[in-house]
Amino acid sequence: QVQLQESGPGLVKPSQTLSLTCTVSGGSITTNYYYWSWIRQPPGKGLEWIGYIAYSGSTYYSPSLKSRTSISRDSSKNQFTLQLSSVTPEDTAVYYCARAYDTGNYWGQGTQVTVSS
Repeated sequence: QVQLQESGPGLVKPSQTLSLTCTVSGGSITTNYYYWSWIRQPPGKGLEWIGYIAYSGSTYYSPSLKSRTSISRDSSKNQFTLQLSSVTPEDTAVYYCARAYDTGNYWGQGTQVTVSS
């Protein structure tokens, strides 16, 4: 079975870069034609798609976050990462990694990230 798990700091200071890693088991992140996404949910709000990295390594980001977002991968570790720069308290959310852009529906449990000084 496909399993995803987020990891990274739970507290980030304003203006710093939020960095999270998603470790995938039960399937390769390079397998055709899967897409690996980051999604977040701020307190009291709905889910917001951040972007994805495809099986090919290509990336696509939400237009509202594109200027601050970078998604990369380490195929040897079957991991993909999120870097969100210049964070503010509005970036506080539960962050999820998922394989759900394609026909799959696999989600990590989510990890709380708080942006605060």
